[in-house]
Amino acid sequence: MTRLPDFEAKTITGADQRLADYLGQVVLVVNTASKCGLTPQFEGLEKLYGDLREDGLVVLGFPCDQFANQEFADDAETADFCQRNYGVSFPMFAKVDVNGSGSHPLFAWLRAEQGGVLGDAIKWNFTKFLINRDGKAVARYAPTVPPEEIKEDIRALL
Repeated sequence: MTRLPDFEAKTITGADQRLADYLGQVVLVVNTASKCGLTPQFEGLEKLYGDLREDGLVVLGFPCDQFANQEFADDAETADFCQRNYGVSFPMFAKVDVNGSGSHPLFAWLRAEQGGVLGDAIKWNFTKFLINRDGKAVARYAPTVPPEEIKEDIRALL
């Protein structure tokens, strides 16, 4: 059975990161974009992380440019934007594709585990996936669901 620890990703600074390092924590994986109408959700994601990280929550942000080219071309520019405008302190990763044949393996797995209204395709920025402490994907949230609305679901897993 595939789980979160089976994957690796590049951090936004280019380092290899084993996602096994997050085993034992509740993980919220989000495909993000810096120039989207939903970009203010970074504020809510950072608040969730700040409120619940001591209890075992980690938010993982994966910038994506597949939806109307709403992400910077350069990962350093994305990192600077997120930190400067929203105080993002949770782990951010290098830009990835979340759909199609070139999608990051993590997102191919998440889509297969937690299908959405359009089959398994991710329809927009800020789709959220909740992963339990054992590394199993347990829920998917639409882009328009604000982070604060899933706080109780997260608490139930903590």
